[in-house]
Amino acid sequence: MRLHANASTCDVRSVELVALSSAALPMAVLTAVDEGDAEGLLAAHGLGPLRLLAGIAGGSVNSNFALEVPQGRFFLRLYEEQDRAGAERETAMLERLAAAGVPTPSPLRRLDGDFVSQVRGKPAALFPWREGQMRCQAGVTADDARRLGAALAQMHLAGAGEEAPAGRFRFGDLLRRLEGIAASGDPRFVPLVPALRASLERLHGVRDGGLPGGLLHGDLFRDNVLWDAHGEVAALLDFESACQGSYAYDVMVTVLSWCFGDDFDPGLASALRAGYEGVRPLSEAERRSLCVEGSFAALRFAITRITDYAMRTGTTGPRVVKDWTRFRKRFEKLQALGDAGVRALLGC
Repeated sequence: MRLHANASTCDVRSVELVALSSAALPMAVLTAVDEGDAEGLLAAHGLGPLRLLAGIAGGSVNSNFALEVPQGRFFLRLYEEQDRAGAERETAMLERLAAAGVPTPSPLRRLDGDFVSQVRGKPAALFPWREGQMRCQAGVTADDARRLGAALAQMHLAGAGEEAPAGRFRFGDLLRRLEGIAASGDPRFVPLVPALRASLERLHGVRDGGLPGGLLHGDLFRDNVLWDAHGEVAALLDFESACQGSYAYDVMVTVLSWCFGDDFDPGLASALRAGYEGVRPLSEAERRSLCVEGSFAALRFAITRITDYAMRTGTTGPRVVKDWTRFRKRFEKLQALGDAGVRALLGC
């Protein structure tokens, strides 16, 4: 999605669609889709004729498009990394979450009852379009944070029975990424590896493996939430990183994204925690683990932003800038606060 904001107020960000014929289309659309592809997909859903096909600029993993037909507007996702089985698991999970009241669009079934089609050799799914806006950091309010915390808790409860994958960002996965950085010879990042590895190993050694857990969103950043005109959560988006893990980790991923500008904002952090606990109270063990889980999350995003963005050298792939040092700063702030300080930050 291409995002734009009023530079003076930075109150909201809106989705801007870019026609596929535009030469300025960023590389977020990794696989081109033409009108014939779209019409075939629509026919499989009993929809059409096609009135508009537009790529959605932005994002970093999948190719996304808007389709307009007489019945309305729809969202098309091409899964660039998941195979068909993975796309089928994800779409079935999203249908169950939506049916349980989680504010996320439920995928549309084809006429044959399946969710997943094949477009240009890639799994593809069609979703109803959700109108909404995205918040920039300066526009996030305590009410936003409270509502978001409640929506996250609702997702955790609704997904308790889901058999989600183990995930791609576990301790071993991150160690392998560090090994890749060390082997790269990149003078910008090789010197960072020993300290990053030591911090990662230390945190892994003290994480509580017995914390309550289940299905996590794993990536509930500001560009993965839409807000309606009344300030309510319209949609939680992009479950590409959904996996099994501790709920406290997911809470802290969300705090790291929504409650940090140049430093943590105690008002936003405590409001997010209060909204979450209004739906699902945290256990004492979870409260004691917030600093460790948040620090591990901050390292996860620092490392993956180095490997997936800062070290990207090819001319293909998404041209997305994600600054890894922002998460190193979050990590350092959490470490300076310590367990008691993080609990005070969240008001618990």
